[in-house]
Amino acid sequence: MNKTGYFYTKFRELNRDYSRDTFKAAEDVVAKMLNPPAAPRSNEPLEHPGVLLGKVQSGKTRTFVTLLTLAFDNGYDLAIVFTKNSRPLLKQTLERLQDDLKFFDREGVLTAYDIMQAHERYAPAEFNQKLIFVCKKEDDNLKRLNKLITDHAEILKTKKVLFIDDEGDTATVSYRRSAGSVEANVVTRQISEIRGLLAGYSYLSVTATPYSLYLQPTNVGVSNVAVFKPVKPLYTVLAPVGDKYIGGDVFFRGHDNDAVLQKLRPHLHIPVTTRELERLRRYDGRTFPGRDEYLTNNNYRIFRQSLVNFLVGGAMIRIPKIKEKIPDGILRYAFVIHTEMAREAHNWQITLSTNFVEEFKKAATSDMPVFLDLLRAGYNEFNETLKIDGKPVPTFEEVVREVKRALGVGDITITKVNSENELISLLDQTGQLKLRVAYNIFVGGQVMDRGVTIGNLIGFFYGRRPKKAQTDTVIQHQRMYGYRREEISVTRLYTTPTIHQTMTQMEEFDHTLREAVKNQIAGGGDGTVHFIRRSQDGTIVPCSPNKVLASETQTLRPGKRILPIGFQSGYKTRISKIVDELDNEIGALCGFDRKEPILVPVGKGVALLQKISKTLEYGDKEDEAVPFDWTSAVDALAHLSQQSRDPKTKGKIWIWAARGRESSRFANREGRSHATFIETPDSTKTEGALYERFARDNPILFLLRQEGQETNEKTGGKEWRGTPFYWPVIRVQLNAQTAVYATEVLEDAVVAI
Repeated sequence: MNKTGYFYTKFRELNRDYSRDTFKAAEDVVAKMLNPPAAPRSNEPLEHPGVLLGKVQSGKTRTFVTLLTLAFDNGYDLAIVFTKNSRPLLKQTLERLQDDLKFFDREGVLTAYDIMQAHERYAPAEFNQKLIFVCKKEDDNLKRLNKLITDHAEILKTKKVLFIDDEGDTATVSYRRSAGSVEANVVTRQISEIRGLLAGYSYLSVTATPYSLYLQPTNVGVSNVAVFKPVKPLYTVLAPVGDKYIGGDVFFRGHDNDAVLQKLRPHLHIPVTTRELERLRRYDGRTFPGRDEYLTNNNYRIFRQSLVNFLVGGAMIRIPKIKEKIPDGILRYAFVIHTEMAREAHNWQITLSTNFVEEFKKAATSDMPVFLDLLRAGYNEFNETLKIDGKPVPTFEEVVREVKRALGVGDITITKVNSENELISLLDQTGQLKLRVAYNIFVGGQVMDRGVTIGNLIGFFYGRRPKKAQTDTVIQHQRMYGYRREEISVTRLYTTPTIHQTMTQMEEFDHTLREAVKNQIAGGGDGTVHFIRRSQDGTIVPCSPNKVLASETQTLRPGKRILPIGFQSGYKTRISKIVDELDNEIGALCGFDRKEPILVPVGKGVALLQKISKTLEYGDKEDEAVPFDWTSAVDALAHLSQQSRDPKTKGKIWIWAARGRESSRFANREGRSHATFIETPDSTKTEGALYERFARDNPILFLLRQEGQETNEKTGGKEWRGTPFYWPVIRVQLNAQTAVYATEVLEDAVVAI
C-alpha cells in the first residue's frame, strides 16, 4: 500500500490536527480493500463489503474522507458516496466533501458532484482526474447513477471504483415476501444492479448501527435480481472515537474509565410518566382547561420543568464563560423535543412551549413567586452536578438575572422542524442546525434522526414509543450523543422509565457487539458476534439474517444477572399454597443456605422458575416497570446450560437457595425525589462468592426466599404484601460465549440458513 502518494500526503499535511487513530483507521480500511480476507463460500472477496464501524455523531465522516485520499493514491479512480434518502443529509455530505477536498479541486485533480447535478456525458479526459458522485439512496438518484455508469461503460472498464455507503444499514438491506418468494426492495435491488455493472470495485459501509448487516447470510438469494451482490461484511474496522465523546455508555451503562461521569450518570435522566407523555400528543381540555395554568398545571409538570431546566442549565454554563470574555455567539445552546412523528403533536408542543415562555416572561417581570420557585428547582438540579464535574457554579441571583435578560430581550427561539424543507432552511454551512440565539428549542419528528447534528445540545425530551423498538433506529434518535463533555453536567434526558430501560438494554447490546468486534479484530477475526434465537419449536438455534428487534433481545455475557425487577408479590390467598410447594421441592432438591450449590439438570430449574412466575405480578402502568419475560429467561437458561465444555455437565445448572431474606422493593437514588426499584436481592458476599467459586462452565440459579414484609421498618413505606415469595436470580457462567438472544421469531424473516 502506498502511503506517500500525492493525495494522502497533502491531505495529512493540511489536516495536522487529525488524530493518529484517524489515519490508522483509514490505512486499515484501504489495506483490507486492497487485500481482502478470504470470503467464506465465495471466490470473489472483492465483492463483499467491509464496515467502518463508528458511533452516533462520533466523526465517521472525517475517517472516510481521509481514506478516500489514500484510496486515490492506491489505484482507485472514482468514488460513489451513498447517503440516506434525505436532501439535508445529501447537501451536508456533498458540502463536507467539497470543503475537505477543496485544495484538490482548486488544483484541478478532483471534483465532487451531486449525481442529480452531474453532466450527462463526460469526455474521456475528464476521467483522468478523480471524480466523486454523491447519490441519495432513492429511486430517481439511483436510476441516474445507473445511466451514468451504463453510458460510460467503455471508459469505466479500466477504472477502479470505491463505493462508500454512508449509513450503510439504511435502505441497503431491505427485503419483502412476494408470492412465496423473497424479493429485494427497490433501493436494495438498484444498488446490487449498479454494482453488477462494474468489473472492479470495493464496497465500504459506514455506520454506527451495523446489526442488519452482520445478520445477513454470506450470500443472499432473491427472486427479482439475477445475481444479488453480497451485503454481509467481510471485515470490520473501528472508526476512532475521541476522549470527549459522550455516548450511550455515559447515559445508560456506566463509564468505566471516568469516575466523574460515573457519579454524574444517575442525574442525567429525569423520569417522565407515560400519562404526561400521552398528554403531549394533542390538546385535551380535560388536562389543560385554562391559559392561566401554564406555570401551575401539574399534568405537564416535567415538560414545564424541562424547559425551565434548559434555561437554567444554559445560564449556569454561560455565566462563567461570559466572565472569561468568550464571544456570545459561541455561547448558544439547544433543547430538542422529539416524542412523536405526527404534526398534530408538534403543533401542540409548539403551543405549549411558546405560551409557557410568554407566561414565564410575565412572571419574571412581576417577580412572581412561581417564577423563582421554578428557577430554584432547576438551580438545585444543576448545582450538585456542576460541583461533581468541578465546574464553577454561579450564584442563584446571577442565574435569575441571566434568565430575566434572555426572556426580556427575546434571546429564546422555538422552532418546528417536521419537513425536509424546514430542516434545510435551518442548517448552517457545516450541516448543523443553526443556533440563532442563546437558547434554541427545536420540536421535530422523523427528520430529526440520523445525520442531523445539533451543537451544544443540553436537553433532550424523548418519547418515541414504536410497537417494536428497533435498536438501530432508537440509537440513531439519540441526538445528545457526540463531543459534549464540556456540557454534560447540565445535560438532561427526559423520558419514561420504560423507554430508559429499553435504551439501557440497547446500549448493553451495542456495547457487547463492539467488544466482540474489537476482540475479534485483535485476534485476527472478522468481527462477527454470536446470535441465537428461539425457533418455532422452542429450541435455541443460531440466528442469522433477520434484523433483531431490541425489545425482543437480551445480551448474554459472563457475569450477567437475569432477574425480575419492579414486580409486586402476589396476594397471600393466591400464592401461599404455591410457595409452600416450592419450600418442599427446593428443600428436597438443594436445601437452604448450604455451603455449596448443587448441579442439577436444567429441567429442574426451569420447572421451579415456571412455578415462581405464578407468584409475582406487575402493575398495569407502563412507567412502573417492564414486565419480566419468563419465557426468555427460561430459554436463556436452557441455552447457557448447553455451553459447558465438559460433556458430563452439558444441560446442567448450579442451583442454590436461601431463606429469611428481607430485600426491600424500593430504593432512593442518591437522595433524588423519584424512587427506583431494588435490582440486587443477591449479595456480593454470599451469592457473589458462590458464583465466583462454582459458576465457571455452567450457569447458576439463586432462589432467594423473601419474608415479603408489608412495611419497611426503616422508612415506613409500603413494600410487599405481607407474605413470603421467591426472588430468582440467574447468573451467566464465567466461561460463557457472549451471545445476543432474540426471544421471538419474526414473521417477516426473509432468509434462513
